[in-house]
Amino acid sequence: MSPVIDCTSEDACSAAVAQAADVLRDGHLVVLPTDTVYGVGADAFDPAAVAALLAAKGRGREMPPPVLVPDLRTVDGLATEVPDYARRLMAAYWPGPLTLILRSQASLLWDLGETNGTVGLRMPADPVALALLRQTGPLAVTSANTTGSPAATTVLEAAAMLGPSVAVYLDAGPSRGGLSSTIVDCTGSEPVVLRHGGVSEDDVRRVAAAAPDPAEPTAHPATPPAGSDDGSGHYDI
Repeated sequence: MSPVIDCTSEDACSAAVAQAADVLRDGHLVVLPTDTVYGVGADAFDPAAVAALLAAKGRGREMPPPVLVPDLRTVDGLATEVPDYARRLMAAYWPGPLTLILRSQASLLWDLGETNGTVGLRMPADPVALALLRQTGPLAVTSANTTGSPAATTVLEAAAMLGPSVAVYLDAGPSRGGLSSTIVDCTGSEPVVLRHGGVSEDDVRRVAAAAPDPAEPTAHPATPPAGSDDGSGHYDI
């Protein structure tokens, strides 16, 4: 059994996060808490680690994981042609349960799967996750369960499904949220909600429409992002 490390106290958490960061840098998988459900993460820029993440889930390359980021400044290094309405959504709901699908920077040396040139980005409102992300940078993170099983809301549920495929489990107690993030396609001129979750569609549309910039160019028609066909949560945490 892979080690389960307590993160319920500040002192324990600091050491646990440092250990988990080393594990991720070595190309292994880590289960971590988020503000929605438990996630399983890999270095987003390590193709072999991302492939191991998909294998642990029993998931194919057609269902790429989202990428969690530590702050808003990271977005422009990962995405391009970010519309103003997407930035308004980030300002209003990050950190929080909102995943934005954006056009990926073509120059990035990563392989998340068949993304059709897009990337799903989110900043989680969880202190353990953010502490880890500040040490590692962007992580490919998907819900810590096997495909077709319920999302894990405790670290033991995650361990029962993922077992030794994960090197370290960070235990911060039961998930506070339970709902997965709302997924919004931001690759076109207007936001398109692909999956309902922690942020309502009404709130997405209200914030996105606020104070529109008349100088904002109309976005080019987008190639549908991976996972957009049915909104079933290919970007699922």
